[in-house]
Amino acid sequence: MEAWLQGGFTGFFEVIELEEKASETSGIENWREDCKTADCSRRHGNSSVNGETCSCIGLIAASGMSHGELRYEIKLARSLTKGIIGINIMVAASDFFGIVKTAIQEKIDLIVAGAGFSRDIFGLGKESNTPIVPIVSSVKLAKISERLGASAIVVEGKEAGGHLGTDVSVRDLIAPIREAVKIPVIAAGGMLTGQDIVDIMKKGANGVQMGSRFAASEESNAAPSLKQYYLKSKPEDIVVIHSPVGLPGRAVRTPFSKRVMDGPVPPKVCDKCLKACQHNFCIVRALIRAQQGDLETGLVFTGEFMPRIEKILSVKEIINNLMKEVAVAV
Repeated sequence: MEAWLQGGFTGFFEVIELEEKASETSGIENWREDCKTADCSRRHGNSSVNGETCSCIGLIAASGMSHGELRYEIKLARSLTKGIIGINIMVAASDFFGIVKTAIQEKIDLIVAGAGFSRDIFGLGKESNTPIVPIVSSVKLAKISERLGASAIVVEGKEAGGHLGTDVSVRDLIAPIREAVKIPVIAAGGMLTGQDIVDIMKKGANGVQMGSRFAASEESNAAPSLKQYYLKSKPEDIVVIHSPVGLPGRAVRTPFSKRVMDGPVPPKVCDKCLKACQHNFCIVRALIRAQQGDLETGLVFTGEFMPRIEKILSVKEIINNLMKEVAVAV
């Protein structure tokens, strides 16, 4: 069994180490060709644990970044790994296309787009030969994505952190979407263990996207207090708030998220960071405050199962543990 791990960092976390590279026999250009031929489960720069192949893609959370910050993060990631680097960007962001074009100029390897759906991004992908991977939560959007030229799709269920597009479990979404499209299907939401990976791939997923597990890693640049807050969270602390994007969002209960659930917390200053904002609070500023360690006025997005994580580990340790768990579960 091949496991394709797409690691993302919730909030605004740098990608520092993306994969343990056991072989580097093929390059990113070959990976792009694989995507075009709907064979994304065959990755390059693989790790091997007990005969199981693990291949990883690292995502930089680009929403809220300036173009200069994004260029810096991409170059930093490039200096630290020869692995595959992508960005994750909110379609709802007012500078969505500016960020996408900047990433393309920096020759990013793929673009994952969520919190909304953009048809126009596929044209940019075709022009630059950049794989576009939309986040979807329905058969309808999966089919539309394939028709528009998506290289793969991330299917996100209700267990995911951040903005939610469904109240259905990813475990119930994968099979019908797998039957509806031929492009690779990546499962997201509630993926924490090797057993989770094996179970969801048996349902038809080609790989998984993991956010919470890597947010709670040594390499993430979240403030130490935020990482400890993750570890202290309990199931009853995981809540759903109403985001100014117009979607529900899963977060850890903080004094700020409680205020948001009780009523609007209108921003004193508007940065016009969203195309359409409901102004019940400023999401980008709240996320940045949390990333910097301000847990009183910050918003902490996280997946439903964050309370199951008991220890902050390095990315290498996380991946090695996952592959050992996969080997046992197969």
